[in-house]
Amino acid sequence: MLAEALFFSAALFVIGVFGVLIRRNAIIVFMCVELMLNAVNLTFVAFAQAYGAAGQVFVFFVMTVAAAEAAVGLAIIIALFRHKQTVDLQNINLLKG
Repeated sequence: MLAEALFFSAALFVIGVFGVLIRRNAIIVFMCVELMLNAVNLTFVAFAQAYGAAGQVFVFFVMTVAAAEAAVGLAIIIALFRHKQTVDLQNINLLKG
């Protein structure tokens, strides 16, 4: 059971990494980062079930950080869209005036 959960978690993480590296839409990149965080949560739960309940405590911390990251990330994306009228990361360069 542990090996299957770890394999699935690794697959989710790899999909998230490829999404971050390949896609140029800020919302999709943001969703891929969330997918990577969920893969880490799945790993913590799998280890907690195999070795004890301590991993589930880490899941709550990761979920708290993910919720804060989601709020801040969406606020940044909304601010970028209002300023530049696009969420395409190739068209956004904040260092230029």
